[in-house]
Amino acid sequence: MNPLRTTLGKSTRNFVAAGSVLGATARVGGARTSFMQHRAYTSEAPKKSGSGGLVFLTLAALGGAAGYYYNSTQSFKTKTTSIPTSPVTEKKKAIDYQKVYNDIAEMLEDDAEYDDGSYGPIFVRLAWHSSGTYDKETKTGGSNGATMRFKPEAGHGANNGLGVARDLLEKVHEKYPEISYGDLWTLAGVCAIQEAGGPIIPWRAGREDALQASSCTPDGRLPDATKKQDHIRDIFYRMGFNDQEIVALVGAHSLGRCHPDRSGFVGPWHESPTMFTNGYFKALAERKWVKKSLENGGFQWVDKDNTDVMMLPAEIYMYNDKEFKKYFDLYAKDEEKFFKDFSVAFKKLIELGVPFKGDEKVYEFKPTNA
Repeated sequence: MNPLRTTLGKSTRNFVAAGSVLGATARVGGARTSFMQHRAYTSEAPKKSGSGGLVFLTLAALGGAAGYYYNSTQSFKTKTTSIPTSPVTEKKKAIDYQKVYNDIAEMLEDDAEYDDGSYGPIFVRLAWHSSGTYDKETKTGGSNGATMRFKPEAGHGANNGLGVARDLLEKVHEKYPEISYGDLWTLAGVCAIQEAGGPIIPWRAGREDALQASSCTPDGRLPDATKKQDHIRDIFYRMGFNDQEIVALVGAHSLGRCHPDRSGFVGPWHESPTMFTNGYFKALAERKWVKKSLENGGFQWVDKDNTDVMMLPAEIYMYNDKEFKKYFDLYAKDEEKFFKDFSVAFKKLIELGVPFKGDEKVYEFKPTNA
């Protein structure tokens, strides 16, 4: 459900929803029905949360094409196919993006034992982390290129565990090979939010996949959850966001939970991490938070009356900043306003640095559980 990270020992802190958590699925008369609206969180540790890798690199070489991918064992595999000596012009196959959306939605609740029952939050985190590397000054980073396919960026501490999402979405890419990874990952984030009851987020295609690892951005462009509000502003201002947009985007923590093996933190932000609501803001604004020391030497904040629920250090620093606080309090009181502002900010996030031509169709996908 989503954004901040740092390194503590061997773990790296993460500010975006670090795990996947949505609902269970039933089939009634052949139709797919979600229990998402009725499911709260479980305090049990996730039973399946390994991380892996995905497509690593695709290059063209003289006399043949070598496809390289980075897999969960961090090894490299290649396969070679011949390249025609004369150019062949093929009409690009049209992509039915609603079908792609539907296929992603269908897999969200495939594994009831994964976290709180859904892959949705980790899809949001993948979309966020693949987009949140943008730098408006150098015009580098962002979702264009899908550079987390390459080992340098896949290995950034902030991206711990995202191999789970990349591997799952590879199944969709195999069915729709014409879609770029950048488009697929951002579409998966949009799908996960909408299927969890969140706002409609307009989306358009146009991202082009990078061909080499030199396109990767340097480590450190994503937020550090242990730092104060000035650091958060620096990170988001670099992308072109203002204070209101920053707080709206942090609302992605309505979904998911942190994992100690990924971020060093542990727990969900509120009791219903499979539902996209303003519950995160209500929890932050209405509860008493106490500091809790962690085994790795760091700390997080926990609800005094329910210590399974947590907040990251950066979030408490932000809430105590008067300029940020007014937006936290606004969204705690007005879910409709939060949904509207989040939709605008998330669309902006996933489009940063994308070379749109201006004539792309804008899609508003119909949720499968509507």
